[in-house]
Amino acid sequence: MASISPVINQPSTGQILVVTWAPLANGDVGVTADYPRWADRNIQIFGTFGAGGSIKVEGSNDNSNWATLTDMGGATLVFTSAGVRMIQENVMWVRPSVTAGDGTTSLTAILVARRTA
Repeated sequence: MASISPVINQPSTGQILVVTWAPLANGDVGVTADYPRWADRNIQIFGTFGAGGSIKVEGSNDNSNWATLTDMGGATLVFTSAGVRMIQENVMWVRPSVTAGDGTTSLTAILVARRTA
């Protein structure tokens, strides 16, 4: 299990934040950063899931106790294939966590958020 540090970019408009964690293998967890002033968050997951690969998106308000976040329809943010989904909760910290896979599992998680006015 490794802690994967994100690459954080802010395009020239200053209104969008792009946070990328890669590569994520089975058991890896993304290192968090706080994003309280960034709303309208979505997460994209892609790459090689491997046998039984699964990645969940977790959130916390104390950076210690974590819960699986949900999309706008209330479904948990657990991916077993590539996809993009909105994040419903606006928690202080967000991180990806790879919960299953094999030696070929290599995933990328990209969080995009818009700055609130």
